[in-house]
Parts: sequence; structure tokens; C-alpha cells
Amino acid sequence: MLVATTSNPKKFMSRTLFGLLLLVLSATLAQAFEPMLPQTDPGDSDLRGWLMSEKLDGVRARWDGRQLWSKNSRKFFPPAEFTRNLPPFALEGELWGGRGTFEQTVSIISRQQAHGGWLGLKLGIFDLPDAAGGFSQRIEQARSWLAEHPTDYAFVIKQLPVRDRAQVQMELQRVEKIGGEGLIVRRPDSLYRGGRSAEILKVKTCLDAEAKVVAHLPGQGRNAGRLGALLVEEKNGTAFRIGTGFSDKQRNNPPPVGSLVTFKYYGRYASGLPKFPVFLRIRTDSAL
Repeated sequence: MLVATTSNPKKFMSRTLFGLLLLVLSATLAQAFEPMLPQTDPGDSDLRGWLMSEKLDGVRARWDGRQLWSKNSRKFFPPAEFTRNLPPFALEGELWGGRGTFEQTVSIISRQQAHGGWLGLKLGIFDLPDAAGGFSQRIEQARSWLAEHPTDYAFVIKQLPVRDRAQVQMELQRVEKIGGEGLIVRRPDSLYRGGRSAEILKVKTCLDAEAKVVAHLPGQGRNAGRLGALLVEEKNGTAFRIGTGFSDKQRNNPPPVGSLVTFKYYGRYASGLPKFPVFLRIRTDSAL
């Protein structure tokens, strides 16, 4: 409850309303932000002269100069020590606790109050959404800032120049061998634009497997009134959702409960759950 501590109630109300307007404006701007997202590498793009880096298996985050937000504009609550030396300008990065720690990272950042678990994470910086110029120019600003304001909790993700596709494949194999998720490849002169961009590509080695459809989960937004995701179960009992890869026709007429579907994925978490499962097709020639 607000309590007036001034002899001028009108001035108090004016300040209070102004503060509330600032809060609303801040929330509105956070919700309006649209991140620049990678497309999947088609396999035939000319990547010579691009920059590649390891795709960290963490949680995407945005620092707006004062606060830390999720990709979907949910506020995070890191301790002050974690953000103390971050710059007064916007950054994007990956909250990362090391390879193979995705589930632990999610557990740490999901709490609604600051705690010491954050100090086992780092913010791996990969872009500056509000900065001018191409990617190489933008990321250099982050390097310069951290060189003058070092911190144990942030670093700029290393970028390697690409000679050819063979080099990309060799680097992908190296990263996957040490437990990494894959690569991100970017045009060095690309401007920051919200939405999916062909100037950023994710390069991964995907796998496929089968699972039985357990239930149809309803959709929201443009998928309201039809399939949102499949709840499926593998032969070993691992249950999870598949929410992408469906055509409009398949969302209107989804694979029946009890049917077998093939999905692709990009490795597994320590819990056994597949990473980023995507629907491929109904299997009619096999059963669990």
C-alpha cells in the first residue's frame, strides 16, 4: 500500500503516477522486443568469410542496460554481483553453466529471487541488438567494454573466420565430440533485424527416433482450436512434447493417439529427454 510522506498530496500523486507510467513503459518495451533468430543451415550456402562460434547449450538472455530478461521478456533475478560490471547498453547472450548443464541452468534462473546459484553461470555474449553497424562492429563494442570492465560472469563468445565448408564440418565434429550442441555461423556485416534471418545459421548434426502418440495438446494463438503439440512416449518410457514440424493440414488432422511417429532431434539432455524434437512423419511400418 502506498503511504503519502509529503505535505503536498498532489505532488505525491503526480510522482506516483509518473513512476507507474515508467514501469508500464518498461514492461511494454520489453514485450515489444523481437530477437534476431537463426535459420537452420540448408547445407549449400557459401559460408566463406563468415564467422562461426560454438552454439552454447544454455538459455538466451537480454541485458537492457539495467535488467536481465529472457527471450520472451520474462524478468530474471540475478544477484547484483552477477550484473555489476555489465555495460549501460543492451547485450544478448547465453546464460551458460558449461556443456551438459542445461537443466541445471534452467533450475537456477527460474527462481523468482536472487541467489548464489547464479554465480556458477556466465553470460556468453553474442550480439548487441541496439548497436549500429555490422555484426563484427557490434561485437567489438562488447569486447572493448569487458577489456576495461572485467567480470567473472560474462565473456564474448569466440568467433572464428570460415575458410570453407570443410572447416565448418571439422569444427562441428570437434564441438560435438567435447559435448557441445553445434555451431552458429554469421555474416560479419549483417545488421541486427528481429525475426528469423538467413544471415545467421545454426549448424547441427541431427538424429531421428520413433515414439508413440499419447495425447493431443491444444494449441494457442494461430493454432487455437487445433493441434498445438503431441505428447509422445518412447519405448523406454521417456515422455515429452513435440510442438514443431507440423503442416497446417497435420495440425487440423494430427497423427492419431496410439500411432507411431518419427521425429528428429539434436542429442539428449542428462535426463534422457531429446533436445529440440521436431515432427517428421507418421510411421506405419513399425510399432513400439
